[in-house]
Amino acid sequence: MSVILGGGILALIIWFYEFAGTHFWIYAWGLVTIFSLFMNMFYAKLIVPLFNKQTPLAAGSLRDKIGAYAQKSGFKLDNIFIIDGSKRSTKSNAYFSGFGSQKRITLYDTLINDLEEDEIVAVLAHEVGHYKRKHIIYNLILTTGLTGVTLWLLSLFISSPLLSEALGVSVPSFHIGMIAFGMLYSPISEITGLFMNSLSRKFEYQADNYAKETHNSNDLISSLKKLSKSSLSNLTPHPAYVWFHYSHPSLLQRIVNLKK
Repeated sequence: MSVILGGGILALIIWFYEFAGTHFWIYAWGLVTIFSLFMNMFYAKLIVPLFNKQTPLAAGSLRDKIGAYAQKSGFKLDNIFIIDGSKRSTKSNAYFSGFGSQKRITLYDTLINDLEEDEIVAVLAHEVGHYKRKHIIYNLILTTGLTGVTLWLLSLFISSPLLSEALGVSVPSFHIGMIAFGMLYSPISEITGLFMNSLSRKFEYQADNYAKETHNSNDLISSLKKLSKSSLSNLTPHPAYVWFHYSHPSLLQRIVNLKK
């Protein structure tokens, strides 16, 4: 799927370069933005069913508790699905996707099996917190802006004879320019990655706080402990490693924050 979609987008970008020259980045940026919006809206409906089975959460005690929480928090939530994540992994997860009428919460079947119902509601409250705090929108805006800057920088170097010669190619081309730019951009990518990880950790704290305020902290803490166990995560990672590599705070950091 990555080869098909990524290859198609790359082919279009090359086509933009052939007719628009160094201004190709504007068309490419528009293409990537539209694709990102489309995937955010319809990924769960179009892509996930190709690899996993999704079934609506059946009526019962869990759905009643989720409905009661949604009503209390003022969050309309009709689309709740269970996905057969256990076919590939023992890890438990839940995620929010879509906007407006397309928004849905997806719960892994492993999550249903591993957690108590109140703990599942706490995990769902965390996901609702991401939506309520507009984290999905912020991430989309930031990644879209970063993509635009990256493509603009690419347009400045893509036809550079100097970069081509540095790789032993006498005639500049789009393909060799992409390879050379990828090497040069790698350090910048590391820096932007640090920023995005830092922002992501901040968003996770905010979503945890929302779950604490609208549900309770004890259920979320117990669910995080169980999820950490099932995913075999490192319980005591070095703070420097967390700062460089983690998109989520460590379990201990999240528990300390929830107990404040």
